Amino acid sequence: MNFLAHIYLSNNQKQVTIGNFMADGIRGKKYKEFPKNIQIGMLLHREIDTFTDAHPVVRQSTKKLHENYGHYSGVIVDIFYDHFLAKNWTTYSEVPLADYAQNFYELLQDNFDILTPRIQNMLPYMIDGNLLTSYAEIDGIQFVLEGMNRRTNNKSNMHNATHELVKYYDEFESEFRLFFEDLQVFAAEKLETITKTII
Repeated sequence: MNFLAHIYLSNNQKQVTIGNFMADGIRGKKYKEFPKNIQIGMLLHREIDTFTDAHPVVRQSTKKLHENYGHYSGVIVDIFYDHFLAKNWTTYSEVPLADYAQNFYELLQDNFDILTPRIQNMLPYMIDGNLLTSYAEIDGIQFVLEGMNRRTNNKSNMHNATHELVKYYDEFESEFRLFFEDLQVFAAEKLETITKTII
């Protein structure tokens, strides 16, 4: 899953949310260098990613992309699924997405010193472009995919993937809904388990 889903699945626990959000850049046991609740978020992030990659519904989504995008298909589906989460936000949260996003940006700003350099550098662009709310529109997804493509030195062609998003839109949305039901249950259980076991 991409940024919005990881944030959402942190159960409104502030430091868990920060850890879950910035876990991608933390390898191995480096997570142990952070405060306990940040660690919980990082471990939860890893569990969510593992569950997502192995889920049959997600694989059903990625199959539609394999021919054109190869091993980048999973990354693209993560971004597509964030689109459907943002688009259908009122199904999952009583807090309007604009308010939810603003609260998250403020959380990062209030905890700036804890953030990794990568996230510190990204934060101004994230806020200026209101990245989380932009996911609700296909234009916002296009912008994200263009940025991802640039980071692969234009090798991934991910900027073209909105063609498949539009072509298979209803299928992707249906798959997202099915998968996200499972993911919410899984993430809640894992968060509880990790919180009890981490020292």
